[in-house]
Amino acid sequence: MVEDRTWGNRIFGAVNMLLLTLIALVTLLPFIHVLAGSLTTAAEMSAKKFILFPTTISLDAYAYIFSTNTILRAMLISIGVTVGGTFISMFLSSLMAYGLSRRDLDGRRTIMFMVVFTMLFNGGMIPTFLVVKELGLIDNYMALILPVAINAFNLIILRSFFQNLPEGLEESAKIDGCNDFGILFRIVLPLSMPALATISLFYAVTYWNTYIHAILYLNDSTMYPMQVVLRQIVILATGMSNESGAFDADYIAPPEQTIKMAVIVVATVPILLVYPFLQKYFAKGALLGSIKG
Repeated sequence: MVEDRTWGNRIFGAVNMLLLTLIALVTLLPFIHVLAGSLTTAAEMSAKKFILFPTTISLDAYAYIFSTNTILRAMLISIGVTVGGTFISMFLSSLMAYGLSRRDLDGRRTIMFMVVFTMLFNGGMIPTFLVVKELGLIDNYMALILPVAINAFNLIILRSFFQNLPEGLEESAKIDGCNDFGILFRIVLPLSMPALATISLFYAVTYWNTYIHAILYLNDSTMYPMQVVLRQIVILATGMSNESGAFDADYIAPPEQTIKMAVIVVATVPILLVYPFLQKYFAKGALLGSIKG
């Protein structure tokens, strides 16, 4: 009987491995297709509908995208907004989450109700724009950060994680003369690295992909982040816009589909490079932060 169970476990494990491998390949194929399509030639792109391994490597699409310093400037802007916005969001979210995790805080339930309420209802685009305008943040990079500085979902996960920490640690710190800020920055945050890494990744992806806020609050095209500039490149490549001043008028653009794939690669790869460094924290932080609320 033990031997039968052992063989059954082996067969079950082999089937699981096969299915998971197939699912991983199906998930990975679109990324390979996009990368290969961005590196192929115009003739091959026209001849084939689905490309995984280009026969001839061509960098024409990337040469078109990087034909001026516009994309480099936009990438630096996106990196600055992402890094600065993530730092501000984590600082504010950590302070608020820690305060709401304290059971001795008066009005804690009322504040949490207002936080959860914003997940269901919000002021909308026009009221938010009016607030940003009255604050004098038009054509200011802070307009891309402050309206989304604290995300209610991320705040709830972080608060739940803080609540799961042993209360004895805070009590011991108070006995040693540590104040609330000392407890937060010296004890709570160092013990919350999985949650902090996970929430930081959530915020970083949000800021990296910022688009609609840049369209609404930035009138100066030289301040556009990468997502907006990449969209303009696609529009120029498809001939839908006459605003071609940012690119060489004598430059022959590669096929539209190749440019679209190259744009996807340029917009996706930088943020994907962050995942390997945070992968070991990601699942643990998301799960532990959702055990109880």
